[in-house]
Parts: sequence; C-alpha cells; structure tokens
Amino acid sequence: MILAHRVSLPCLTPTSKTSTTPFLYRKSLVCSSIFRCDYGSRACVKCSCTENGDTQQSYFQGFSVLGPEPDVPFDSKTMWSTLSFYLFSVHIPLSFGGLSIVAHVLHQSVLDPQTEALSLLAIQLIELVAAVCLLQTTMKPQFKLMGIFKVDKLPTDRSLWLGSAAGFSSLVLLVFLSSFLTDSFIGPKSINNSVLKEILTSTNLARAACTLAYCLIIPTLEELMYRGFLLRSISSTMKWQQSIFLSSVIFSAIHFSGENFLQLFMIGCVLGCSYCWTGDLRSSILIHSLYNAMILAITYVS
Repeated sequence: MILAHRVSLPCLTPTSKTSTTPFLYRKSLVCSSIFRCDYGSRACVKCSCTENGDTQQSYFQGFSVLGPEPDVPFDSKTMWSTLSFYLFSVHIPLSFGGLSIVAHVLHQSVLDPQTEALSLLAIQLIELVAAVCLLQTTMKPQFKLMGIFKVDKLPTDRSLWLGSAAGFSSLVLLVFLSSFLTDSFIGPKSINNSVLKEILTSTNLARAACTLAYCLIIPTLEELMYRGFLLRSISSTMKWQQSIFLSSVIFSAIHFSGENFLQLFMIGCVLGCSYCWTGDLRSSILIHSLYNAMILAITYVS
C-alpha cells in the first residue's frame, strides 16, 4: 500500500540549471568529430552514428542485472496463476475486508483509532506471512527464499545506497512535479486523510503501530510481491523496460484508486528501476519505506 498524497508547493519554481548542458556538450562532441573528417567521406559520419547508437543500446541493455529464465526463482508459466491466487485469496480479502471482520467480531460499528491501527498491523502481518508461504511453496527447488532479495553475481559498480538515494530523490521529484502540474492545469484538490490523521494524533501505541505497518510491513510485502516476484519473473521473458511498465500498471491497478493511478504508476516505475539497476530488493523496500514515512510526516504536521 503506497500512501498516495498530493503535495502542493506554492514556492516551487522550475530552475534553468537542468540537464540541457550535458546533452548539448555530448552533441557538440559528436558534431566536432564529424567536421574533422573529410567532407567527401560519408564513412566517418556513419561510423560515428553507429558507435553512438551501439553505446546507447549497450547502456540500456546493461541497465538491468536481472537474469534470464534459469536465474529466476519462479517458473514464468505458473507466475500468473500464483499472482491471481495471492490477489483474490489473500490480498483483497484481507486488505479490503479485514477491518470489517475485526469490527464485526468486536461488535463495533466504527473502530476507535488505536484498535484500527493495531488491527491494520495484525492484518498486514498475516498477509506478509501468507505471501512468504505462497512464494516458498511455488519457488523452484534449487532456490532459497532469501535469494529473492538479492541477485547473485552482482556487478561491483552497483551500490545499494547509491541506487536507493537516486531512486528516492527521483521519486520525490516526480511526485512533487506531478502534483504541481495537476494543481496548475486542473486546480488544487482537497486531500482527505482524516482517518490516518486521527490515528497519528490519538495515542502513542496507535502511532507506533501505524508507523510500523506503513514503513516496514507494507513496503516489505509489496516489494516482495510486485518487484521480487512479479517484476523478476516477467523480466525473464521480455525487455526490462516492458517488464517495469507492466508490473507498474498492475501495482497501480491493485490499489483500486483511479484518481491516483498515474502517480502510483510512476512510483512503481521508480521502484522497478531501482530493483533492476541494483539487483537488491532492499533498495526498493528502503525507497518505499522512506516515501511512506514522508507522507505520514506530512499528514501528521498538516
């Protein structure tokens, strides 16, 4: 569960110090190498363009460290049936009916904030345990469960902390930029986080349970299922760009929030890129946790 949140920044102004200079610099280098050649020789221009295209192609191909089919812990043929079983037998019943069941058992029409926070934490823990058991039973026998969190034989230049820092910075920038553009073209929209606000301002126990659920349990659960399982499985059968796109669409759709679909899709793309580049699921879990913590802090002080 990503905490989608529209943030308005009235003092936010676009700066002119963007990435135009590096692109212009690269273009000038290519042009200068062309003009040094004999004007009657087309081979030099063709060679320069070919080398430039090969460099870009090799960069994009080498961006993801996720391996082909033999290196994937899950069978791509049974991937969709496993995902469907999780969604319809575990996720939807617990996430959308769990609190109603608790209220029915306690004979309360409306749960108080502390009971709701503790119930949310318990429900998410049950879903995490169920998801881990499901993945454990559907994995290939030669793989271990901890192998989901990190790809074997990672390149030495892939840093967990660098990927996490770049991913979180990009995520915050995209979310704030999308909120700014939406407010500019469509108009400001009131944010209704009254239930979450009530939990965070009630008791210390409720605040701790809510923080633990949104910043630890839920990020681990969602990254395990949508990046560690789904993204890694489909990346063995298609290009990493396509696999990130597809997994992000599913990740956004499963939140059942039409008004936040685009924002959730962008969040899924950033988390997917982080996992593909680092090969370490802890990176996307950390980014997910920091983002939810930021939204909780904004909700608490607003």
